[in-house]
Amino acid sequence: MLDRDLVIVWMNDCYLQVTGRTRADIVGRPMFEAFPSATDSESYRQLRSSFDRVLESGETDEIAHIRYDIEQADGTMEERYWSATHTPFKDEAGRVTHILQHTVDISELHELRGMREQMRVYERAERVETRNRNLSEEARRLRNLLENTPGFTAVLLGAELRFAMANAAYRRLTGNRPLVGLTIEQALPEVVDQGFVEILDEVFRTGNPYFGRQEPIFLRIQADAEPEQVYLEFVYQPIMDGDRQVTGVFVQGHDVTEEVESAQRQTLLIHELNHRVKNTLAIVQGLAQQSFGLDESNRSGRDAFAARLGALSAAHNLLTSCNWESAEVRSLIQGSLAAALGNAAERCELDGAEIVLRPQQAVALAIIVHELATNALKYGASSVPDGRVAIQWVTETAGETVSIELDWKESGGPPVAAPQSKGFGSRLIQSGLGGRNGAVSIEYERSGLHCHIKGEV
Repeated sequence: MLDRDLVIVWMNDCYLQVTGRTRADIVGRPMFEAFPSATDSESYRQLRSSFDRVLESGETDEIAHIRYDIEQADGTMEERYWSATHTPFKDEAGRVTHILQHTVDISELHELRGMREQMRVYERAERVETRNRNLSEEARRLRNLLENTPGFTAVLLGAELRFAMANAAYRRLTGNRPLVGLTIEQALPEVVDQGFVEILDEVFRTGNPYFGRQEPIFLRIQADAEPEQVYLEFVYQPIMDGDRQVTGVFVQGHDVTEEVESAQRQTLLIHELNHRVKNTLAIVQGLAQQSFGLDESNRSGRDAFAARLGALSAAHNLLTSCNWESAEVRSLIQGSLAAALGNAAERCELDGAEIVLRPQQAVALAIIVHELATNALKYGASSVPDGRVAIQWVTETAGETVSIELDWKESGGPPVAAPQSKGFGSRLIQSGLGGRNGAVSIEYERSGLHCHIKGEV
């Protein structure tokens, strides 16, 4: 019997007899001091590796065949061959405290291994030992990999789904409480009423994985503290045996609490920004009404200005729903058309791929579409029941630059003639979407207005 430092603490009489020692000779001495072997020898490497595997894995390890010479009373070394089994003894916490070494002297078998049958046994034993050693090393590497992976992982086995392993990240997430050997109900009682046990049972029953997306869950992360809300992204993956029967569930995921809370704070700030922008627009609208006055001769200008503010506000609303990251072209155009044309927007045909614009371009496009729609409602295709508006857009790539080309083409409306002078609305349209390659062309065809706009995405 050896302790964790490989110091000999006990042996039986047979062990003393086969090694030619007395208790006084070896009790209290380290194994490799009591039975020396050069540290660069195969004998030392085999025996030391076996001890290390037992200490690291907590599992029994076997050496089918090892040469380990024994020092004789006259100081000479006798060539000896052994077969050894090393069994761990553990305390209540599962920590290996001692190793029981059971050795069999197979020197005679080694000398007789020239015989065919014994050679076959010998070779088979060595193959088994090599295979077991390789499997043990592979298992140890896999265990270390799972233990140190940044995401949390756990293995639940059997119909009761007892913890077979949980890595460091999983233990930290659950307050470093005991897990291995316990069911979910025993180890994590606070999650029982949150629906996750039922989900795990369903995965085990059906063999279908479950994917959790930013799932809120209350966990007791600190001992003797109230459960805290965290957000997790994870997968419950069924573990199958060779017959495709579910034997357990593999849990893997990440704690995304910081990302979710950061996104929530960002959303709150964006809505606050949009609220303040709307307040500012309301103030601007009030100032405009005071500036235009109540004179009916200014009413058309006042209404046009208010409509433009409304289009700007609608664009801000769309961008707010997208967290001011981007806005999809189709949604942007539909919103601007609905605000300007009402039911007449149903007579507008939209055709184009899904494209997103940066916030500055999205606001510009919303204003342009509003101006075109307003002109169509007053003078063009949307002013008569049979009028139609076709709106198409495509993207074009030149090097690293991606641009959008949008066509606005009216038909079925009154004959169109070029205006004698350009108003403010026309100048807004001509300003385009910006960018170095931006351009706008407006053709007043008899069949209807045709506007072509190009800008960088």
